[in-house]
Amino acid sequence: MRFAAGIRQRLGVRMRSALAASAVVAVASVLTGVAFVIAAKVILTGNVDQSTGERAAQIAGAIDDEEALAALIQPSLRDRTIVQVLDASGKVVRSSTLLAGAPPISALRPPAGQTRLEQRRLPVAHDEYFRITALGAAGQRTVLVGQSIDEIDDGTAAAIGALAVGLPLLTVTVGVATYLFVGRSLRPVDAMRRQAETISGRNLHMRLPVPPANDEIAALAATMNGMLDRIESATAAQRRFVADASHELRSPLSTVLAGLDLLGDGPHVERMRRESDRMARLIADLLLLARVDEKGLQLRHQDVDLDDLVYLERERLTAQHPGLRVTTRAAPVRVNGDPHHLQRVLRNLVDNAARYAKHAVDVTVRAQDDAAEVTVADDGPGIGPADRDRVFDRFVRLDEDRSRAGGGTGLGLPIARDIVTAHGGTLTVEESPAGGALLRVSLPLTR
Repeated sequence: MRFAAGIRQRLGVRMRSALAASAVVAVASVLTGVAFVIAAKVILTGNVDQSTGERAAQIAGAIDDEEALAALIQPSLRDRTIVQVLDASGKVVRSSTLLAGAPPISALRPPAGQTRLEQRRLPVAHDEYFRITALGAAGQRTVLVGQSIDEIDDGTAAAIGALAVGLPLLTVTVGVATYLFVGRSLRPVDAMRRQAETISGRNLHMRLPVPPANDEIAALAATMNGMLDRIESATAAQRRFVADASHELRSPLSTVLAGLDLLGDGPHVERMRRESDRMARLIADLLLLARVDEKGLQLRHQDVDLDDLVYLERERLTAQHPGLRVTTRAAPVRVNGDPHHLQRVLRNLVDNAARYAKHAVDVTVRAQDDAAEVTVADDGPGIGPADRDRVFDRFVRLDEDRSRAGGGTGLGLPIARDIVTAHGGTLTVEESPAGGALLRVSLPLTR
């Protein structure tokens, strides 16, 4: 069952349609061919019986005319007919030359004026099958007329041969025609599929091509474009809301922070200051994502020493987390990119590692083939294989250890991946040697 399902998935609509049409034509052709052969055999057999019946009637009419009888009982080169005339006792009194001295070719003895038919093999006639007509004649005599069924066999064999050649040719022709026709019909669908593959959240203004024909495919394209219109409108409204809300929140947040500075120090004030800082980071992240979604990430390109950025982040992390062991192994590596955004990537990664590390965070920088590689590893709970792609979705926090209580917003890793991707690199998650999570950044090296 699984194998058959896999085959169906691998075969396209064109091939499935062609195979289905070929199968239907093949089955219908075979049934039609069988019916045709049977009908042809019945017709040919009827013709032979009619021919022998007419010959028997002619012989019965001329049975007392020796001259006419002698002409009628001779075999015909065209239809291979043989004749016997029996007397009342069943003894052969006249016969065709082929049957000279042979016993009666049939045991049928119908009454005068009646006809009986049978088919049997005759040893005296090369052991071939004959259709035999027995006709009762005057004086209790019997006329036996037999005709070889070679014509029937030859005609049936010819019909079977024609079908054996024609049916496969017809099946292949129908299959190829269906494949080409369906492919031509699905060409607009393939164009729609290729266009749909290029549409993402950042180019929702693109639309699927609508074929000129007024058919179901055109209706599907129009419906899909209408759906894209609604998605674009809803997405634009959402982006405007996020951008406007984030921008408007900056002013009251600045006032709150200024007020907290005036209140001085204290445990409650410090807690409020931490939450305010967290809110400020969240607002900054939302504004960045809104700009990325609307216009893409705007980068300034210049030479950036990744090892210098790593050392800066190490000093900051050590100051913020004195109880955490931070180790760095940074080889001199230079890339071309935006230093502000690249530092943001490193900050997001090391902050993420520090948030879930138990005792240590390890940062390395090195040149690997044609790429600059940065890894940030921790000895925390790690990220399971099933979640290693999901952590790059916005506002995603893994259960239990990676929760809202840890201070994360669920935007740090998505923003880091967007920045790395804009620089032509990749950001992936692996398992660190210490058992925690290892985030690997790969960027093109500066030539």
